[in-house]
Amino acid sequence: MTERSGSRPVPVAIGRRPEPVHTVAVYAFEGMAPFELGVVVEVFALARPELAGLLAAPWYGLKVCADRPGQPLGAMGGFLLTAQHGLDELAAADTVIVVGVPNAFTGEVSPGLVAALRTAHERGARIVSICSGAFALAAAGLLDGREATTHWRYAELLQQRYPAVTVNPDVLYVDHGDLLTSAGSAAGIDLCLHLVRTDHGAKVANTVARRFVVPPHRDGGQAQFIQAAVPPVEAAEDGVARSMQWAMDHLGAPLSVSLLARAARMSDRSYLRHFTARNGTSPMRWVITQRIAASLPLLEALDGTVEEIAAAVGFESAATYRHHFGRTMRTSPTAYRRSFGSGAA
Repeated sequence: MTERSGSRPVPVAIGRRPEPVHTVAVYAFEGMAPFELGVVVEVFALARPELAGLLAAPWYGLKVCADRPGQPLGAMGGFLLTAQHGLDELAAADTVIVVGVPNAFTGEVSPGLVAALRTAHERGARIVSICSGAFALAAAGLLDGREATTHWRYAELLQQRYPAVTVNPDVLYVDHGDLLTSAGSAAGIDLCLHLVRTDHGAKVANTVARRFVVPPHRDGGQAQFIQAAVPPVEAAEDGVARSMQWAMDHLGAPLSVSLLARAARMSDRSYLRHFTARNGTSPMRWVITQRIAASLPLLEALDGTVEEIAAAVGFESAATYRHHFGRTMRTSPTAYRRSFGSGAA
């Protein structure tokens, strides 16, 4: 509703003022690969009717930004895209995501992007990189004295070029709160879902992951993908899938490789080989990840003590649960509950 003062409309607030939308800005450039940009658009810009009733705060507002807004940019695959927003809007965003640089091997990073990243960081924005985007954050000096990651094929180069950065090539992403870096391509999905989980909680992140048709959290690091042969598709893999579903239905009960192999109708040795080839991790490590994921909604809902939750999702003791929770989530169950529990700010 507006009132008029002369000929100019004057906004009039009615009732409670809406909460501000968290703005996400993603950097686009000439010659970029579209996958990583598509991941960011899919997570932060897609309409999400499936989240009705789940959100305690507004969803994100996405801006695609470039050095020269309005100028067509050629993308890999032979098509053009045009960013509507410039680097001034990127510098003013709440979360800034750099999905790559034109050429990590030549060290080409836009001076305008470097300046915008520094401005955004000084303002307190959250700065995020996917794949070779870590080179832009490093060029801006934001990663000095920090641990960071990038695609495994760029890790040694990033370390050589920026010796003040501690490069970890074995993880899918590194979260420092204000600065987050991720490995190549699909690891961007992991990191974007992690951002959603941080901002809106596990239930919302799980819902987004379900629509994405990906797991809400992947265990293990990118080392499992280095020079790894793609396993042949065999009929025995149906048994692995069957065992995984059986395990999900029995997370609260004691589980072992032998029990999972029996559900797959395979020998223990054969099961271990097929499971690891298919999932890039061991069966019991996968079980631990699923148990941690199952515990998150319970922590958020404030249902029971940590000890009761540990038992409900199948851990032998609260101490074991806390140990694995810390390794997986990089925080404690109590701290997670304090941040994401019902009624948390």
